[in-house]
Amino acid sequence: MNKVRMLRHAALELWLPLVVVVAWFFASASSTSVFFPPLSKILGAFAETWFGEGFVRDIVPSLSNLFAGLAIALVIGITAGLLLALFPTAGQVADPFLQFFRSIPALAVLPALFILWGIGPSGKIVAIAFGALWPILLNTLDGVRSIHPSIRLVARSYRITGALLVFRVLLPGALPQITVGIRTSLAIAVVMMVGSEMYVSTAGIGHFVILAQQTFAITDMWSGILLLGIVGYVLNLGYGLIEHFLLRWQPRALITSPTPAAPPVKELA
Repeated sequence: MNKVRMLRHAALELWLPLVVVVAWFFASASSTSVFFPPLSKILGAFAETWFGEGFVRDIVPSLSNLFAGLAIALVIGITAGLLLALFPTAGQVADPFLQFFRSIPALAVLPALFILWGIGPSGKIVAIAFGALWPILLNTLDGVRSIHPSIRLVARSYRITGALLVFRVLLPGALPQITVGIRTSLAIAVVMMVGSEMYVSTAGIGHFVILAQQTFAITDMWSGILLLGIVGYVLNLGYGLIEHFLLRWQPRALITSPTPAAPPVKELA
């Protein structure tokens, strides 16, 4: 039954992309435009470039920087969000600074980050981590705050404190909202990965695309854009599976929609 459901879900998800690709293939077959080559040529360039030396030269560095930046953002974001939620005064003091930094477009900070951290892999990793940090941090903060006060009262009555309170009560309760922040951060991290490589780099998918555009290798440019779309889709699909596993204890309808914050209740003296 599960296999039938999975096949039905895959068919519902893939039919439109397949129709678009087939329509694109036949509509562009007779194209003579330099800027919009036939899809057959793009696919040929895709196979030649990304199934060859381009995989090691560009894909591996890009994905390595992406996962390293995301890992840093996860650790800092969840830890800082949890601490700010546990200490309300610190959260109130930090809130203006958090809102200020989250409002700055991450791409606009790239020049400053490259000055501070260099133009090597470390600078790109820091740039990705900076862009991906804020959705994770703020969603962790809001998720912990939204836990019903009665749950904390019960934990207190059973003398649940310290690491047990954090890992058995607070983080599981905030997890639905944290996963929403991670999904948002994943999209931002891909944008920062490409932007940092376009800005200053000697390798990476973004560098390949901008170099192809500047040298009028239009077919190669389109193959790089196609690769970025595939990478984004695969990352989103993979994270969806991880999210489904992490939230397997929740009703299915609530996995993609975190529970809204409950109204506060008065504590008993």
